[in-house]
Amino acid sequence: MTPTSLARAGVPVVPDAPTARRWAEQELADPVYHRGPSLLDRFLEWVGSLFQDASVPSLGMPPGLFAAVVVGVVLVVAAVAFWVAGPVRLARRASGSAVVLGADLRSAADLRAAADASAARGDWSAAVLDRFRALVRGLEERAVLDERPGRTAHEAAEATAARFAAHAHDVRRGGRLFDDVCYGHAGADADDDAWLRRLDSTLAADRPDPVPGRSPAVSTT
Repeated sequence: MTPTSLARAGVPVVPDAPTARRWAEQELADPVYHRGPSLLDRFLEWVGSLFQDASVPSLGMPPGLFAAVVVGVVLVVAAVAFWVAGPVRLARRASGSAVVLGADLRSAADLRAAADASAARGDWSAAVLDRFRALVRGLEERAVLDERPGRTAHEAAEATAARFAAHAHDVRRGGRLFDDVCYGHAGADADDDAWLRRLDSTLAADRPDPVPGRSPAVSTT
Protein backbone atom coordinates (compact mmCIF):
# COMPACT_ATOMS: atom_id res chain seq x y z
CA MET A 1 0.00 0.00 0.00
CA THR A 2 1.08 3.56 -0.60
CA PRO A 3 1.43 6.20 2.16
CA THR A 4 -1.76 7.85 0.90
CA SER A 5 -3.84 4.68 1.04
CA LEU A 6 -2.49 3.85 4.50
CA ALA A 7 -3.38 7.30 5.75
CA ARG A 8 -6.90 7.00 4.35
CA ALA A 9 -7.27 3.64 6.09
CA GLY A 10 -6.32 5.20 9.41
CA VAL A 11 -2.99 3.38 9.66
CA PRO A 12 -0.22 5.56 11.16
CA VAL A 13 2.32 6.41 8.47
CA VAL A 14 5.55 5.81 10.38
CA PRO A 15 7.75 3.72 8.05
CA ASP A 16 11.08 2.19 8.84
CA ALA A 17 14.04 3.26 6.64
CA PRO A 18 13.65 0.54 3.94
CA THR A 19 9.90 1.20 3.67
CA ALA A 20 10.42 4.96 3.44
CA ARG A 21 12.98 4.44 0.72
CA ARG A 22 10.62 2.17 -1.24
CA TRP A 23 7.77 4.66 -0.96
CA ALA A 24 9.95 7.49 -2.18
CA GLU A 25 11.24 5.44 -5.11
CA GLN A 26 7.67 4.54 -6.10
CA GLU A 27 6.60 8.17 -5.92
CA LEU A 28 9.62 9.41 -7.85
CA ALA A 29 9.00 6.81 -10.57
CA ASP A 30 5.92 8.77 -11.63
CA PRO A 31 6.55 10.10 -15.20
CA VAL A 32 5.47 13.59 -14.18
CA TYR A 33 8.82 14.02 -12.43
CA HIS A 34 10.84 13.19 -15.54
CA ARG A 35 9.53 15.74 -18.05
CA GLY A 36 11.67 18.63 -16.87
CA PRO A 37 15.17 19.73 -17.87
CA SER A 38 18.46 18.73 -16.34
CA LEU A 39 17.82 20.89 -13.27
CA LEU A 40 15.03 18.56 -12.20
CA ASP A 41 17.10 15.48 -13.04
CA ARG A 42 19.89 16.70 -10.78
CA PHE A 43 17.42 17.38 -7.97
CA LEU A 44 15.95 13.88 -8.25
CA GLU A 45 19.42 12.36 -8.18
CA TRP A 46 20.15 14.25 -4.98
CA VAL A 47 16.90 13.06 -3.39
CA GLY A 48 17.68 9.47 -4.36
CA SER A 49 21.12 9.71 -2.76
CA LEU A 50 19.49 10.53 0.58
CA PHE A 51 17.84 7.13 0.67
CA GLN A 52 20.88 5.26 -0.63
CA ASP A 53 22.92 6.45 2.33
CA ALA A 54 22.81 3.71 4.95
CA SER A 55 23.63 6.22 7.66
CA VAL A 56 20.26 7.98 7.37
CA PRO A 57 18.60 5.94 10.18
CA SER A 58 21.48 6.91 12.50
CA LEU A 59 20.59 10.60 12.37
CA GLY A 60 18.68 10.16 15.60
CA MET A 61 15.33 11.31 14.21
CA PRO A 62 12.17 10.02 15.89
CA PRO A 63 10.18 7.77 13.52
CA GLY A 64 7.38 10.32 13.17
CA LEU A 65 9.79 13.12 12.27
CA PHE A 66 11.62 10.93 9.77
CA ALA A 67 8.31 10.10 8.06
CA ALA A 68 7.44 13.78 7.92
CA VAL A 69 10.79 14.50 6.26
CA VAL A 70 10.11 11.80 3.66
CA VAL A 71 6.68 13.22 2.85
CA GLY A 72 8.11 16.74 2.75
CA VAL A 73 10.79 15.73 0.25
CA VAL A 74 8.18 14.12 -2.00
CA LEU A 75 6.06 17.27 -1.87
CA VAL A 76 9.08 19.42 -2.75
CA VAL A 77 9.83 17.16 -5.74
CA ALA A 78 6.23 17.53 -6.92
CA ALA A 79 6.40 21.30 -6.55
CA VAL A 80 9.65 21.53 -8.51
CA ALA A 81 8.27 19.30 -11.25
CA PHE A 82 5.16 21.45 -11.53
CA TRP A 83 7.24 24.62 -11.71
CA VAL A 84 9.58 23.23 -14.35
CA ALA A 85 6.94 21.63 -16.59
CA GLY A 86 3.80 23.51 -15.64
CA PRO A 87 2.13 26.82 -16.44
CA VAL A 88 5.04 29.02 -15.31
CA ARG A 89 7.39 27.41 -17.80
CA LEU A 90 4.78 27.49 -20.55
CA ALA A 91 4.06 31.15 -19.90
CA ARG A 92 7.72 32.05 -20.16
CA ARG A 93 8.07 30.14 -23.41
CA ALA A 94 4.99 31.84 -24.80
CA SER A 95 6.36 35.27 -24.01
CA GLY A 96 9.31 34.85 -26.38
CA SER A 97 9.44 37.08 -29.44
CA ALA A 98 11.43 36.80 -32.68
CA VAL A 99 14.05 39.31 -33.78
CA VAL A 100 12.63 41.41 -36.62
CA LEU A 101 15.67 42.49 -38.64
CA GLY A 102 18.83 41.06 -37.09
CA ALA A 103 21.62 41.33 -39.66
CA ASP A 104 19.17 42.18 -42.47
CA LEU A 105 20.45 45.41 -44.09
CA ARG A 106 17.75 45.78 -46.75
CA SER A 107 16.01 49.13 -47.00
CA ALA A 108 12.30 49.54 -46.36
CA ALA A 109 11.76 49.80 -50.12
CA ASP A 110 13.69 46.56 -50.71
CA LEU A 111 11.71 44.77 -48.01
CA ARG A 112 8.41 45.98 -49.44
CA ALA A 113 9.47 44.78 -52.89
CA ALA A 114 10.39 41.38 -51.44
CA ALA A 115 7.01 41.20 -49.70
CA ASP A 116 5.24 42.04 -52.96
CA ALA A 117 7.19 39.33 -54.78
CA SER A 118 6.27 36.74 -52.13
CA ALA A 119 2.63 37.79 -52.29
CA ALA A 120 2.64 37.46 -56.09
CA ARG A 121 3.65 33.81 -55.82
CA GLY A 122 1.21 33.13 -52.97
CA ASP A 123 3.82 32.79 -50.22
CA TRP A 124 1.81 34.74 -47.67
CA SER A 125 3.98 33.84 -44.69
CA ALA A 126 7.12 35.25 -46.33
CA ALA A 127 5.13 38.29 -47.46
CA VAL A 128 3.86 39.03 -43.97
CA LEU A 129 7.31 38.67 -42.41
CA ASP A 130 8.96 41.04 -44.88
CA ARG A 131 5.99 43.40 -44.67
CA PHE A 132 6.44 43.82 -40.93
CA ARG A 133 10.21 44.14 -41.36
CA ALA A 134 9.57 46.91 -43.91
CA LEU A 135 7.31 48.69 -41.42
CA VAL A 136 10.02 48.65 -38.75
CA ARG A 137 12.85 49.53 -41.15
CA GLY A 138 10.78 52.43 -42.52
CA LEU A 139 10.38 53.85 -39.01
CA GLU A 140 14.11 53.47 -38.43
CA GLU A 141 14.85 55.33 -41.66
CA ARG A 142 12.62 58.16 -40.47
CA ALA A 143 14.39 58.09 -37.06
CA VAL A 144 11.07 57.42 -35.36
CA LEU A 145 12.69 54.28 -33.97
CA ASP A 146 16.37 53.97 -33.17
CA GLU A 147 18.28 51.36 -35.18
CA ARG A 148 18.56 48.23 -33.09
CA PRO A 149 19.44 44.96 -34.89
CA GLY A 150 18.40 42.77 -31.96
CA ARG A 151 14.95 44.32 -31.54
CA THR A 152 12.17 41.73 -31.27
CA ALA A 153 8.71 42.01 -32.79
CA HIS A 154 7.24 42.64 -29.36
CA GLU A 155 9.76 45.39 -28.63
CA ALA A 156 9.20 46.94 -32.05
CA ALA A 157 5.45 46.92 -31.56
CA GLU A 158 5.69 48.50 -28.11
CA ALA A 159 8.13 51.18 -29.28
CA THR A 160 5.92 51.96 -32.29
CA ALA A 161 2.78 52.03 -30.17
CA ALA A 162 4.45 54.62 -27.94
CA ARG A 163 4.93 56.93 -30.96
CA PHE A 164 1.60 56.21 -32.66
CA ALA A 165 -0.93 55.96 -29.85
CA ALA A 166 -3.87 56.02 -32.26
CA HIS A 167 -2.57 52.85 -33.93
CA ALA A 168 -1.26 51.09 -30.81
CA HIS A 169 -3.72 48.19 -31.06
CA ASP A 170 -2.89 47.53 -34.70
CA VAL A 171 0.89 47.65 -34.33
CA ARG A 172 0.72 45.24 -31.39
CA ARG A 173 -1.44 42.96 -33.49
CA GLY A 174 1.18 43.19 -36.23
CA GLY A 175 3.92 42.18 -33.80
CA ARG A 176 1.92 39.16 -32.64
CA LEU A 177 1.23 38.18 -36.25
CA PHE A 178 4.95 38.34 -37.04
CA ASP A 179 5.79 36.09 -34.08
CA ASP A 180 3.01 33.60 -34.83
CA VAL A 181 4.10 33.27 -38.46
CA CYS A 182 7.82 33.28 -37.68
CA TYR A 183 7.51 30.54 -35.05
CA GLY A 184 5.04 28.52 -37.13
CA HIS A 185 2.18 28.85 -34.65
CA ALA A 186 -0.09 30.16 -37.43
CA GLY A 187 -0.11 30.51 -41.18
CA ALA A 188 -0.66 33.80 -42.99
CA ASP A 189 -3.10 34.48 -45.79
CA ALA A 190 -3.87 37.19 -48.32
CA ASP A 191 -6.01 39.10 -45.83
CA ASP A 192 -3.14 39.24 -43.33
CA ASP A 193 -0.79 40.60 -45.97
CA ALA A 194 -3.31 43.17 -47.20
CA TRP A 195 -4.03 44.33 -43.66
CA LEU A 196 -0.32 44.67 -42.82
CA ARG A 197 0.29 46.49 -46.10
CA ARG A 198 -2.37 49.05 -45.13
CA LEU A 199 -0.89 49.46 -41.66
CA ASP A 200 2.56 50.07 -43.14
CA SER A 201 1.16 52.69 -45.52
CA THR A 202 -0.81 54.36 -42.73
CA LEU A 203 2.20 54.69 -40.44
CA ALA A 204 4.38 55.87 -43.32
CA ALA A 205 1.93 58.69 -44.01
CA ASP A 206 1.19 59.58 -40.39
CA ARG A 207 3.05 61.94 -38.09
CA PRO A 208 4.37 60.32 -34.89
CA ASP A 209 3.38 61.60 -31.48
CA PRO A 210 5.98 63.89 -29.86
CA VAL A 211 8.51 62.21 -27.60
CA PRO A 212 7.67 63.10 -23.96
CA GLY A 213 9.88 65.96 -22.82
CA ARG A 214 10.84 66.97 -26.35
CA SER A 215 9.50 70.09 -28.01
CA PRO A 216 6.97 69.29 -30.79
CA ALA A 217 8.86 71.71 -33.01
CA VAL A 218 11.82 69.34 -33.21
CA SER A 219 9.94 66.03 -33.21
CA THR A 220 10.66 63.67 -36.10
CA THR A 221 8.22 63.44 -38.97
